[in-house]
Amino acid sequence: MLLLSLKTTAQMNNPYVDDKLVHFGFYLGTNFMGYSIKDSNLPINGETYHARVSSVLPGFSVGFITDLRISRHLNFRFTPGLNFGQRTITYKAESGRAIRGSEGNNEHIEVLSLPINLPVYLKWSAEREKNYRPYLIFGGGASYDFGGSKERPIYTQKWDYYIDFGFGVDLYFAWFKLCPEIKYQIGFANMKVPVEQRPELPAPDHFYTNALDRLRNQMITITFNFE
Repeated sequence: MLLLSLKTTAQMNNPYVDDKLVHFGFYLGTNFMGYSIKDSNLPINGETYHARVSSVLPGFSVGFITDLRISRHLNFRFTPGLNFGQRTITYKAESGRAIRGSEGNNEHIEVLSLPINLPVYLKWSAEREKNYRPYLIFGGGASYDFGGSKERPIYTQKWDYYIDFGFGVDLYFAWFKLCPEIKYQIGFANMKVPVEQRPELPAPDHFYTNALDRLRNQMITITFNFE
């Protein structure tokens, strides 16, 4: 029986790594930032405009991991990180007419974001099978966006609060764990800054903001955790 146990342990990389009370790591990955948009449907200069996120460019994510073991299957995690991303909001007049003399019927506005995320999570892990172990993760936190410019047609609030959930798998190697992970983030705050709070904004650019009633963050992140 002892020989069988030793043989099983020998086939596993880092067999006792999950028994640590606290461990640390870092992550690198990509993100896809979007918005949940609700139109105001207010007539602006006799026209109603509709907005949507028309394109999302892959961004970059990096951060640190602090993990506290609660039980055999449950861990508490704090993973502060920095994200950089960009999305495009497209406006279209309900009548189909060109906007402000543009060549087409649509107007495109790029929105840059550079948020620092401060999330906490609960990680539930299944039983380990040799050198892999799937898990689910759920949590939330706050973020502060260092991106954006008041000179741009769209300027957003700095603080947001969100929930996050996803899944991943621990892959065990001789000296570390590599953990591919996918999460989906939903923001709660209305990120729209009303034109009344932006006296520097030229009057012709007011319709970009006035066409929006609500602007909420959404983000998908794909990361590789090294622990």
